[in-house]
Amino acid sequence: MSRYSQLSRRAGATLFRPAAILAFSCGVILLYRFAVVPPYWWLFLLLIILLPLYSLRSSGLHAPFAFLFWAVAGLAWAGWHADSRLQHSLPAEMERVPLTVSGYLCDLPQPGSFNSLRFTLCVYRWHSPPDMSANRKLPDRIRLAWYGNADKRLPSHLLKLKVVLKRPHGSLNAEGFRYEDWLFRHGVRATGSVREVGVAVDVPCGAFCRYRAWHRGVAEVIHRHFGEAKHYPLVASLLMGDRGYLDASHWDTLKATGTIHLVAISGLHLGLVALASGLLARRFLLAWPVGSMSERRTRSIVFAVVLVCCLCYALLAGFTVPTQRALVMVVVGGWYLLKARETSPWHPFIVALGLVLLVDPFAPLDQGFWLSFCAVAVLLLVFNGRVGAVGWWRGLVIAQLAVFAGLWPVLEAFGQGQPVAGLLANLLAIPLVSLVVMPALFVGALLALVTLGLFSEGAIWLFDGVLGTLWFLLEMAQSIPAPPMPDVGSPVLLAMAAVTVVALRFPDGRFRVLAGSTVVWFLVVAYLEAPAPANPPVAMPEIRIWDVGQGLSVLVRSGGKVLLYDSGPEVKGVFSAVESVLIPNLEGLGLRRLDHLVISHGDSDHAGGLPQLMKVFPVTLVSGGEPGVVEEKLGGSSASLVGPCPTGGLDFDGLELSFWRSLKEASGNDASCVLRVFHPESGVDLILTGDISRKVETEMLESPGSAWLVGFIGQRILIAPHHGSKTSSSRRWVQAASPDWVIYTAGYRHRFGHPHPDVVARYADAGAVALNTACSGQITITLTPGGPKMSEARQTAPFWIGGPGLTRDQCKLP
Repeated sequence: MSRYSQLSRRAGATLFRPAAILAFSCGVILLYRFAVVPPYWWLFLLLIILLPLYSLRSSGLHAPFAFLFWAVAGLAWAGWHADSRLQHSLPAEMERVPLTVSGYLCDLPQPGSFNSLRFTLCVYRWHSPPDMSANRKLPDRIRLAWYGNADKRLPSHLLKLKVVLKRPHGSLNAEGFRYEDWLFRHGVRATGSVREVGVAVDVPCGAFCRYRAWHRGVAEVIHRHFGEAKHYPLVASLLMGDRGYLDASHWDTLKATGTIHLVAISGLHLGLVALASGLLARRFLLAWPVGSMSERRTRSIVFAVVLVCCLCYALLAGFTVPTQRALVMVVVGGWYLLKARETSPWHPFIVALGLVLLVDPFAPLDQGFWLSFCAVAVLLLVFNGRVGAVGWWRGLVIAQLAVFAGLWPVLEAFGQGQPVAGLLANLLAIPLVSLVVMPALFVGALLALVTLGLFSEGAIWLFDGVLGTLWFLLEMAQSIPAPPMPDVGSPVLLAMAAVTVVALRFPDGRFRVLAGSTVVWFLVVAYLEAPAPANPPVAMPEIRIWDVGQGLSVLVRSGGKVLLYDSGPEVKGVFSAVESVLIPNLEGLGLRRLDHLVISHGDSDHAGGLPQLMKVFPVTLVSGGEPGVVEEKLGGSSASLVGPCPTGGLDFDGLELSFWRSLKEASGNDASCVLRVFHPESGVDLILTGDISRKVETEMLESPGSAWLVGFIGQRILIAPHHGSKTSSSRRWVQAASPDWVIYTAGYRHRFGHPHPDVVARYADAGAVALNTACSGQITITLTPGGPKMSEARQTAPFWIGGPGLTRDQCKLP
């Protein structure tokens, strides 16, 4: 073989290594596009079949087969881990049954809603009931809430608990946060509450258990020394990654300024530790006599110091998922930098990507994974290959502009906006955190600990000073009114991001002027051509019954008209269906305004989050069964828009709306505004009843204003009154309504026990097909000329939500 051939082959092999890692990474990511987990043993068998083809290096098909081989390897690796995690499940018969488990704390206990203490338990043993737990792969990690004990301390790191559990479950809609995603991502296979707490004496504590105990002890020491600080929530977050003390106001400011990454120990923080430790180690080694140490050995020592310091900080920060990801990226980048590897910077980028997915094949479920690697990719595009020094301030500005523009399309893909205030906030906050806040926190904490608390008060004064300055700047950036960003569409947004990044990459002034003019032109055209707030029309009327847990919210669309019936539940500071479900889904549908908002009555599970909803979406008309209560919830700002439940009928772009309300009831559930939506073309109607009781049902049957209820000969869909409560749906009313479908909007395993078995039996006797949002998730109904077409969100849910044997697959009505 000629020398040229040897060199060519060697070069090809060198270039192929990143391609193999990239193929493996693509295989891991591909898994999460499947509705079911592919059998990993078949994938490993396929690898064996592909291995001979992969070994044929002389063939021209080697590269495609090699890429396929590693992609299948990544898919098999991720599938194996996913299948193993899904095997650990709580049987349905063990739900809501008192159980005794023992194990150790997996994370730091944190105060939660309803005066609870929340924590994750790594289960060592299931003690009872033995007949249920025998020969089963039960959850090895459970998420628990100890209600009424937020101010208490758990007696030990090793615990024996009496608990009541349920399987993973959360709202399932087309858009918005999915609690089941979060639980699966973190390996939590059951959630529940604690009834009794005791110390486990028979639980062995291995390395991971001892680390968690040490981390809990460090957290207590930090709180003991600095807990009196005004900005202690930020101290705990930045020093050791404990974000449990951050309240809603903190999160509002961090979200509005795009600075959540500052309180998640990630690349910025570990990068600072790596830079500082590397510079100090290098400066120390340069003080040694010349020639006593080779350059190679010097670099190796510097890298070892960087590695140890970053690892120590990662352990101090709880070794969370973002911290682990950042540690891998810093170590790989530091290895190539300090060892003076002569290769493209994209090589360590791909290596870090592959290592993260190898160590944590569930990483693609994190938004942080995509944002982190996309941000690094943007920075590489901008700074790689630049000639000449940039300067730290100019470099910071260029980096922030590049990340702001480059991540905008990514954030839009996740259904999030790019806060304009984030550009200014990060320009101010990043250098302040890097040069002042983090050094002050490290020095102050170290002095307080070394002096056995003598310097604690001085450290608190120092912490409050630097963190108070940081928070003042963030609140100032939050308060700056930002112009509304035009809805330019994903392709245009992607084009603007690309133009901005390219302009920052090439320093030619004329090109930057041209690129900047192009971006400005895009924005000006978008503003000038932006239509008045109007909703995209639908070809056929559509009804969406959202999964909001124990509550109700229904969207009705016809043509370009939009009606929303109820806004779902809200628990202040805990959960808001408007924030978590309605706003993401309304924005995902491209809706800009609501023509009619009907609030059945004023209960918090039907009328939650109204001020926030109306702040985001203009509403033409608001009406309901309790207009006074709605006015109070709106704070009087929109009181003039709120009217009583309409009487008679309204035309709604091809739909006929009929309203009814009790004349005898003034407030409460029985004051609910009932709405009938009728589609003449298909002969289908939908009845939304709020929370009326049997007494009002009787009044409704005798009222001439609701004559449409009895004797209807078309197809009828009924939202069960009061979520299927036993106080509603009398046998006479059910028979009179005679629905073809009944839909319950109830929470999964909720303490109210909706729907009641007697109610379910009545509708079954009437021949109604029953659905429950707790099982189906979001239910979408399209009113076609031939009748209604229904789809359930669980039918298209990912494998960790809708897979065989899981909660929604086995979910049944009582």
